[in-house]
Formats: sequence, structure tokens, C-alpha cells
Amino acid sequence: MTNASVLKTTDDTVPADVLRGVIALAHHAGAKGWVPATSGNFSVRIDKSACAVTASGGDKGALTAAGVIRAGINGPAHPRASAEAPLHYLMYKLSPSIGAVAHVHAQPAVLASLVLAQDGRVRIEGLELLKALNGIKTHATHVDVPVFENDQDMDALAARVEARLKADELGWGFLLVGHGLYAWGADTQETLRHLDAFDYLFTLMLKMKGIPA
Repeated sequence: MTNASVLKTTDDTVPADVLRGVIALAHHAGAKGWVPATSGNFSVRIDKSACAVTASGGDKGALTAAGVIRAGINGPAHPRASAEAPLHYLMYKLSPSIGAVAHVHAQPAVLASLVLAQDGRVRIEGLELLKALNGIKTHATHVDVPVFENDQDMDALAARVEARLKADELGWGFLLVGHGLYAWGADTQETLRHLDAFDYLFTLMLKMKGIPA
């Protein structure tokens, strides 16, 4: 790896393309209004044992390299990592195909978790934009987005998410009740596409119920 291919963050060296990916995710979410009041977190895989992830605090919509850290997927905990970072690490451990993870507090996602969830999931069906989710080729299908109760104990929450996603299919994202959306993809661009698709689909489903979103 050459010096030209890495950028120095505040305390860690992160590959330049990975750093750009984290910043792109954060800035996109900020422009959409999905990360108010320093909320949200974003990460991109570096290799099988590490990822670059946003540090705790700070306006993610104005993220710079100083707000990105290198963290081990299997620990130990980074002192600047967000309390929610374990959910990012979990996704990378669950599947080597996941290359980026985003967590946003978009209002349509929060509303969907509160008013559209039934039996621990939000079902989306019959909509053309389902095809924006990787692997889906037709509108004539359905996607069940898992919904989990919010929990300040991230290790306990991660254990519940892990058990469910292993029992069911991995999918493209999940909701935390009253909290927000986690979405992922093979890389930054696919994760951005999945975020946009979920936002559109949740918004449309809410409007079909007469709920402004």
C-alpha cells in the first residue's frame, strides 16, 4: 500500500477509498436530513478483521476524516467508537459479502417502525422499487424488514439481531422501534441505493395509510 492510497485520520490510518466511502455515506444522509443532532453512524469494511467507522458525536452531515476511526471487527473496543458500533461489527461478521453499513434516523423509517410493524416485521410488497434491493428482479414479491425493540444495551441488542438474521435470511436492513434504520450492501454505492430505496418505500407505504411522511 502506497502513501498515496491512505489518508491519516486523527488517530488511525484508513485506506483512502474506504475513507471516501464513509464520508460519502454520511454526507448523503446529512443532505437528506436523516442524521439530526449528531445521530447516525456509518462504516465501510477495510478487510476481514477491520472497518472504518464514524466516531461518536459530531455532525455526520459535515463529516471529515478526523471523524473516522479504524476499528477491529472482533475488538477490542475503540475508545472513540459509538455505542452502536457493535451492530456494524456484527454485520461484517455475519457475511463477508457486506462491505458497508449505514444507520440513519430518517423519519419515514422511524414512523414505519412504530405504525407499520406487525409480528416483528414491516412487509413491503408489490412495489416496483423493491427491485432496487440487490437480487430482487420483480415487483411481484415481498420483503419482510425485521423490526427489533430499541435497547440501550447494544451487546444484548446485537445478540438478538444476530439470532434472528441467522434464523431468517440476511436481507438488506432492519428497523429499531422508534429509533431508525440499519441498511447495508456490498459496497458504498449499493448501500446508498438501499438507503434511498427504503426511504422511498417506507414513505410510500406511510402515505398509502394516510400518514404524512
